[in-house]
Amino acid sequence: MTMFQHGGVLPGQLIRELISARYITGTSGARVSSASLDLVLSEEVYRLRGGLFQLRNGERVRDLLSVVGAKKHSYHEPFMPNVLYLARLSESIHLPDGVYGYCNPKSTTGRVDLHVRVLADGVPRYDSLEPAGWSGELWIAIYSRSFAVVPGVEQALAQLRLFTSDTRFSELELQIAVERYRLLWRPDGSFLKYRDLYMRDRDGGLAMSLDQNGDTIGWKSKRTKQVLELGTIGTHDPDDFFEEVRVRPSGVHLKSGQFYILSTNELLRVPPHLACEMEPVDARFGDFRTHYAGFIDPGWGYGLNGEVMGRPITLELRPFEDLLVRADQPIAKVRFEKMIHVPDEVYDARASSYSVQERARLPKQFKQ
Repeated sequence: MTMFQHGGVLPGQLIRELISARYITGTSGARVSSASLDLVLSEEVYRLRGGLFQLRNGERVRDLLSVVGAKKHSYHEPFMPNVLYLARLSESIHLPDGVYGYCNPKSTTGRVDLHVRVLADGVPRYDSLEPAGWSGELWIAIYSRSFAVVPGVEQALAQLRLFTSDTRFSELELQIAVERYRLLWRPDGSFLKYRDLYMRDRDGGLAMSLDQNGDTIGWKSKRTKQVLELGTIGTHDPDDFFEEVRVRPSGVHLKSGQFYILSTNELLRVPPHLACEMEPVDARFGDFRTHYAGFIDPGWGYGLNGEVMGRPITLELRPFEDLLVRADQPIAKVRFEKMIHVPDEVYDARASSYSVQERARLPKQFKQ
């Protein structure tokens, strides 16, 4: 397509053009953000008796419903913890030649400990629409780890990002970007130079540490019989679902299998011509997961004209062994990506439940 001048991540205005040209149907431009498209639930939803399955090349999800023991479910009934559900997404997608996609959970999805994976017809991998030019139905597997939840039709649990080429930085490009655009900042207002980074894997990623400033630094999920309504904003009492996490003199003690909402110590700044994604930390640093919703929009922590000097990233953290996390210890990792064009509306220019967060922030359904 001639609209693509060079490779990278498609900004919102090009995603809207794809919708107008009917490469993407069952949606509207109102669901497009600076560099992603919200994917919403259709009325078709099932409860699965078996575990999560993976497609083989050429297989369609719909053809496997009887094989995986799919039983029709209603949104009027809660999605129970540790039970797997499968819903068809409303969007139908026929990507142009040269365009492929990846999916990420929405921020709120990760913060309520709701695990989702998108299945695309014929693709033997989760959260992927490839090879370039992919066409078919999209489905989403939904698995709540902590709470009974009630989503609804047209609820957005995941988002789609589209690409025309590999967007990753070389280590030299990253070093230049860190110094030129001042991508990471300390809480005291100074920026982290490349030589001061906590960890260099030489793979184009930046490591971040855990915020341990103050007595209370975040939240830990607790057992509850309360049901979480995903379609609400600012209504649920945090004490019904979470308890506070406190810092000890030795550091932060994290228990295996628990779910935590914490925050990075460093402030991340994403210029409008870049996007950013969280990625897993090398297992040699410990056996833990630090995010379930990993996409960070162009313009995050940047302001309208570069006047904002970064913002902390909320972590959705689950350790698989008991951990003691101390100050300046690498706990999370981000990787920057190149945009095709600057989006016509960057993250900090629009209203968001998470555009102002100085510490670990609860999901938008909760009273803050």
